[in-house]
Amino acid sequence: MRLSIRVKPGSAREGVGGTYGDTAIVVRVCARAVDGKATEAALRAVASAFGVSRGAIRLVTGTTSRDKVVDIEGNDEEIAERAARLRAG
Repeated sequence: MRLSIRVKPGSAREGVGGTYGDTAIVVRVCARAVDGKATEAALRAVASAFGVSRGAIRLVTGTTSRDKVVDIEGNDEEIAERAARLRAG
């Protein structure tokens, strides 16, 4: 399933939840946006939030942007339910 995320690097606390714009899920990471560290931290955080391995998450677009699109492998119904809960905060 494909999802939009908004990465907030350099946050005091890491977490996944809330919305940015209409549909993007906010991903807060402590890592700074240097050498792809924030992107990798965000992908690990998304994997944890959705209960899948890091290998099940693939970055589609947004390598150097705060706005990213990821593909999550797994049960689409479960992923959609978790995404709805995470968007709600």
